[in-house]
Amino acid sequence: MPGMREWLDRTTDTWAPPTAKDLAGPFRFLFWLTRSQARRVALGAFLGTVWMVGLAVPPWVLSRAVDEGLVGRDSAALIKWALVLLGVSVLIALLAIARHRTMTKIRMDASFRSVRATVWHTSRLGASLARRVSAGEIVTVGIADVHTVAMALTVTGPGVGAIIAYAVVAVILFTTSPLLAAVVLAGVPLLVVAVGPFLHRIERTGGEYRVHQGRLTTRLVDVLAGLRVLNGLGGKQFVADRYDEQSQRLVRRGYKVAVPASWVGALSTGLPALFLAAVVWLSARMAATGVITIGEVVAVYGYVAVLVVPVSNFIEGGGDIARARVAGQRIIDLLNLPVARDDERDGVPLPHGPGPLTDPASGVVVRPGLLTALVAARTAEAIEVIERLGRVGGTRTGPASGPAAARTEPAASRSGSADAEVTWAGMRIDEVTSADLRSRLVVADNDAEVFAGTVREIVAGRLEPDDSRVHQALRVAVAEDIVEALPDGLDTAIAAGGTDLSGGQRQRIRLARAVYAAPDILLAVDPTSAVDANTEAAMVDRLREARRDTTTVITTMSPLVLDRADEVIVLIDGKVSAVGKHAELLHTDSSYRELVSRAQEGR
Repeated sequence: MPGMREWLDRTTDTWAPPTAKDLAGPFRFLFWLTRSQARRVALGAFLGTVWMVGLAVPPWVLSRAVDEGLVGRDSAALIKWALVLLGVSVLIALLAIARHRTMTKIRMDASFRSVRATVWHTSRLGASLARRVSAGEIVTVGIADVHTVAMALTVTGPGVGAIIAYAVVAVILFTTSPLLAAVVLAGVPLLVVAVGPFLHRIERTGGEYRVHQGRLTTRLVDVLAGLRVLNGLGGKQFVADRYDEQSQRLVRRGYKVAVPASWVGALSTGLPALFLAAVVWLSARMAATGVITIGEVVAVYGYVAVLVVPVSNFIEGGGDIARARVAGQRIIDLLNLPVARDDERDGVPLPHGPGPLTDPASGVVVRPGLLTALVAARTAEAIEVIERLGRVGGTRTGPASGPAAARTEPAASRSGSADAEVTWAGMRIDEVTSADLRSRLVVADNDAEVFAGTVREIVAGRLEPDDSRVHQALRVAVAEDIVEALPDGLDTAIAAGGTDLSGGQRQRIRLARAVYAAPDILLAVDPTSAVDANTEAAMVDRLREARRDTTTVITTMSPLVLDRADEVIVLIDGKVSAVGKHAELLHTDSSYRELVSRAQEGR
């Protein structure tokens, strides 16, 4: 028996993401969740049906006990039917346990499957994710919406059972009295008429509430991320008051959702009770006129009492589906965000060697084997060039966007963008396989995420840790003192986001991670901005020495870095204005001289 149960409950271990058809609408998405665990859903529907139909058996047994035992004054019959009633009750209880267990697994599977699909797709979106979806929206999708959609799959068990049980009870009642069966069958359309408008209102108000919930969650994430800054500026109370005001607004919107939801809950309890009272009153009158027996009255009462369960499931299931339609739409909106084409099959390998890397949009040509400094009057212009060269999407909209990690991931969307024209040794990088590009080019950004883990794991990133290489990468990034100060050295656990490190320490750990990847081309966004002059000079000298035979590009305004660069590229209005050595440009280019002068004054 346990082996049979495990076989019925088993689902395939392979996971496949939803297709475009599965994301055509909320109901298609729900069907994908159902289809993905078809065997388990079938078991849940079977158990839900048997359990709910089984609820109609005790009233029939009880009617036999009344008619044959009590009315017929037959003690043996009474005892027999009492024992049958006991056995049936125990069996129904066991079925209820099995049904609940199976439905819990169905909901959990749907929840985890939705989360996995969300994580899978957000990882494919890469650097473009932060520019297209707020952090609060992702958090709300991953917690609230996923749970709501999973709860809707309850209809696959008790929901199916409710339909069948309702039909079975109607047939049984028809054998007793066609009039009673007609009353029972007429109940469902009346329930639809009564509850339908509330379900429609739940969808409408729930959608509005869901949008504002995502916005408020985004604000909360932003506040928590900038709490230290707010404390320093003395603006914590102002932000707290503003958040409280917006939170109260959300509460008022929540009340608008709660009104129809509470009506659905009340009707799911009240309407079946009224329905029960009407049928019992009618059956009692029929018994008084001799149309049916006393035992049949008891049976009718039991049958109709049993109908309270499927009727309540009808109403609750309708509410669950209405909410899931709103939540499911938010999930598929995220999953339908376009990503780059899958070039793993169609792409070609990169040419041998570290470049040259060319960006026609700006005129930047990064020569192989050099440490190149990229200077711009506006920092965003230099970053745009780095993002195009690294194939990490379009222009930033704020400091929190851009590359999400010192990563080798391509951006999600680059169709029609300027980076499609960027070339590596004459080959367009949009024609190159992502796997090859990820292994040979790294974009290191100051917003790069520092994931929780030991220092060894953080520096090694996606590669296998090698202590000698880790120490070498830390030395290049002038981060040895960080490890020496930690209690367990490389084995010391670092908190998520590197919150237990200073800004300069995080910056050096990020650079060490990029160096450890040993790419042919390293594109670093201002990797020395948070360190002192001595450390900055040491970092650039060691980076230049360690990457002598590879290509490194650094965006910077620091004279220390510019003086050590093999080549300096100056951008004015996003276009190359001058190229040369730092000392030469100071004498020959007045715009460059002014840029460096302003940078020195700023420091």
